[in-house]
Amino acid sequence: ANVHLVTAGVHPLDDIKRCVKRCGLKIEKLILEQIASGLATLTDDERELGVCLVDVGGGTSDLAVFEKGEVVHTSVIPIGGDHVTNDIAVTLRTPTKNAEEIKIKYGCALERFARENETIRVPGVADRPVIQLERQSLARIIEPRYEELFELIAGKLQQDSLDKLAVTGFVLTGGSSKMEGVLELAESVFNAPVRLGRPLPDRISGLADVTKNPIHSTGVGLLLHAVDMSFTEQRRELTGIRSFWDQAREWYLKNF
Repeated sequence: ANVHLVTAGVHPLDDIKRCVKRCGLKIEKLILEQIASGLATLTDDERELGVCLVDVGGGTSDLAVFEKGEVVHTSVIPIGGDHVTNDIAVTLRTPTKNAEEIKIKYGCALERFARENETIRVPGVADRPVIQLERQSLARIIEPRYEELFELIAGKLQQDSLDKLAVTGFVLTGGSSKMEGVLELAESVFNAPVRLGRPLPDRISGLADVTKNPIHSTGVGLLLHAVDMSFTEQRRELTGIRSFWDQAREWYLKNF
């Protein structure tokens, strides 16, 4: 069987390929997760002038720097939304499932954005009682983790002399990018414009109301990639057919 493989690039690509081949599968095409997300969320101008895409996932955040329409750098930062969930669970002593629900419903990446007197019910572990928590206190747990993530990204880009390539700024996408305050915190760390990357309406029609969530960026990007590969294969087949008939025509004219 042949497979198309999408990966966040956590491990060396050669290791991933060897692992898949040992399973008796053959890799036809490998595409990085952040590049797939870029296909769905980035405009042509951003890719041409220069932009840094950050796909904030669960276990990792995947980077891709584009310039002149090409990918010039990819890397992975080992921090994602799961780390935020774990911080909440450990600090508030609440089950991970409840910590995830609290993060999604009440999470805020900037303490100053959380209104005073907003309270949250936090279930305890086992038979421990529910506690009441101010939303600002929750933000004080979340903000340092996102700040750490963005500082690591900024440091990585500076270390590799890539920070000047992101002329149009940064695009954040992925399920952990849409929390309140994330874009503003990122702008303050990057000192550059930051926007939320959702699948662009002109890239996919019919399901725009479903796919406009940044959590679907990679999935939409993979669909777009598959469609592009299909068209490329069709063009190749048509070119081959034309070539055959051109050769046949030349042979016929020479001999008859």
